[in-house]
Amino acid sequence: MVSAFFKRGPAGLDHIVAKSVNMLGDARHSFDLATTAVLTATEAQSVADDIRATDQRINQAEQDLRSELVVHVSVQGTSDIGSVLGFILLLKKIERVGDQTKNILELAEQGVSLHEADDIKELLAERQVISALFAETSDLLAEDSPELTDDFVKRLKTLSDDQNAKILSYISSELPGYEVVPRAIYHRYLKRIVANLLGVVSTAAEPLPNIDYLDEQQ
Repeated sequence: MVSAFFKRGPAGLDHIVAKSVNMLGDARHSFDLATTAVLTATEAQSVADDIRATDQRINQAEQDLRSELVVHVSVQGTSDIGSVLGFILLLKKIERVGDQTKNILELAEQGVSLHEADDIKELLAERQVISALFAETSDLLAEDSPELTDDFVKRLKTLSDDQNAKILSYISSELPGYEVVPRAIYHRYLKRIVANLLGVVSTAAEPLPNIDYLDEQQ
């Protein structure tokens, strides 16, 4: 059973939901690898090729599905335009998550490593929480459950606020820049990943005119 948004969408495009879920699975795979490179002793080069290949696969899927949606509108006319635009926005948000996981990899490639940090247990636990959000996002795309969606939105907004608080604390920290700047950048990427996962669910649940507005609040 697809979400209410897709139930209102054009017939014959339900498979895009399944392909969106596949894209989220790829994005989670890259996220897990990239954060492993930053938070453990794993060498960045050992996961870099996999992450970049996965990012290219996500980008290609987004381009292919976007082209398919454009063809759909050209054949079916403008009656489905609202739903098609919603699909396009949703796919773009997933593609952005792929970009942000690649950004985390680039931190590791630049020598950022937090595996000996005093708070490494907390950082690893945070990573597990965010990784699990990918699966929840996929589940919400496949269900019509306003109650679960509302809870998800609240939790992600709280998590986004937590990331922002950490960023601000590093900005005002008296610790040397080489310690706090990489952390601030890392948490900025986490915040944007959380925001885009929230954007995926919001796109599937909210009327089209509200989508960008809601995303800007994150």
